[in-house]
Order: sequence, then C-alpha cells, then structure tokens
Amino acid sequence: MTNLNKVVRSSRIPTNGIHLHVMEAGPSDGPLVFLLHGFPEFWYGWRNQIAPLAECGFHVVAPDQRGYNLSDKPKGVASYDLDQLASDVVGLADYFGQHGFAVVGHDWGGSIGWWLAGRHTSRVRQLAVLNAPHPAVWLHAMRNDPAQKHKSGYVRFFRIPYLPEVLIALSRSKTLAKGFRDTVRPGAFEETDLAQYRKAWAQPGALTAMLDYYRAILKKALLPPADYPIICPTLVIWGKCDAYAISELGEASVRLCVNGRIEFLDRSTHWVQHDEPGRVTDLLVGFLG
Repeated sequence: MTNLNKVVRSSRIPTNGIHLHVMEAGPSDGPLVFLLHGFPEFWYGWRNQIAPLAECGFHVVAPDQRGYNLSDKPKGVASYDLDQLASDVVGLADYFGQHGFAVVGHDWGGSIGWWLAGRHTSRVRQLAVLNAPHPAVWLHAMRNDPAQKHKSGYVRFFRIPYLPEVLIALSRSKTLAKGFRDTVRPGAFEETDLAQYRKAWAQPGALTAMLDYYRAILKKALLPPADYPIICPTLVIWGKCDAYAISELGEASVRLCVNGRIEFLDRSTHWVQHDEPGRVTDLLVGFLG
C-alpha cells in the first residue's frame, strides 16, 4: 500500500442526494475514468490498477459505492436500484466538470457500467466490464439457464430479509472472506488485505446496504436483453473459472454491443483483476488509450 498511498487522494463528494467517499489519482485534467467495485469489495479492490492508470495520464476516480465502506448508506431497498446507482456516477462526473467519462466495472460495478452505457449514452465514452454480465442477461439466465441457476444459489439466499446479514455478522464476516478463496494467484488476498475488507464490512449499516443491491435487482422489472443495445466501445474481460457466472453470459452481453469484444482469461476466476493484475491493467490501458 505504500506506493498507492503516495498517489491517491481521499475525499467525500456530494452526488445524487448523498455523499460518496472516493479515492482519486492522476492529473485532474486527464480523461476521467471511473473504477467501480463490486460485492463485497470497496475502492480497495482496484489497488493494483489505480496507480498504473494514473501514470498513463488518466484522472482515476474509485468510489466506495453507496452502502459501502465510508460512503453514505441510505436505508431501504429502493435506494439501491440501478437507476440510483447510475445517477451517483453521473453526479460525480458533474462534480468534476466532465460530461464524458469512461467506466471500468467489476461484478456489481460492471452491472452499473452496463446500465450507465445504456441509459446515459451521451455520457459514457468507453465501457470496460470485468466478469459482470448485463443485468438483463444475468436475470434472464438466473431464471432460465439451469447452470446459472445453480451458480446463483447465493442470490436466492441474499434476498431473504435480515437473516443473511445477521449470519454474516455472527461469523465475523468469515463468509464474505471465504468468497475470495477461489483466486488462482497465491497472495492475491493477503491477510493485510482481508483486514482492510473486514474493517469496511464492519461499518454500521454496510452489510444490509451491500445485500440490498441484490434485493433491489430482483424487484426490478427488466425488458428482454435484446432491448438494451450498447452504443459505446465496450471491452469485456472474463475469467473463465468464475464460480458465480457461466462464460456464456459474457458472450451474450457482448452481443448487445454495437462495438464490443471479449477477452477470456482462461485461468482466472471471478476475481480477475486480482488473479492477473498486470494482464488486466494492460488490457485496460490499451482499450482506454
């Protein structure tokens, strides 16, 4: 963390009626790039990509998304609807005085990236998604594809009110940490890293807010996937050993794109930017540049 601490700047920024904690790096007049984390991470999930992207001249902004770590945690499942999550990012761009921006998202951050690209087409310059299908593709598969139904069993558990966060808290978040164990790179999550995550998960209200992302998407009425064309240039990076999503979801999501391509990393898991940080960073720099 020493080198990262030298390049990042921490602040709380008002957006969409709340305040988000963000970490910035790189020149403030560089091309704006949002790094959006997924479940159950926070901005720290991009610790291997922030400095290299900043060194390439990008204005890198990695927020704790609403409900996570040091950001505000509004109550109620409706507060975590995709439209609200996307509006948070648009509000951050407005704060920085930028109309256009690029989005890099992993897991839930990727879901928000897809939603931004489809709903705010004039704002999103480029989209890079890591192991995250388009939300409509994901929901369709969870309901209709037997293999994905099996992989998404945890989602059905998360939709239960109150019980999941109670059990996670009773386990002292060992359940969440266990989810990182399928990484293939030794040391991808050191004990010092897990300590950072446990501190974030222990923030008051965080567990319920994090799970409310799943509860909100399961309540949302979505059109068929084909009704969500993506216009901006899009790169999907997909670790093929994902324990939570079948690779066909990445391919189905790319078919929604006018100008999209997919890069499979055959040995990587769902935690692709941790498994192969150098490869992922190189792909992002080549795409965003």
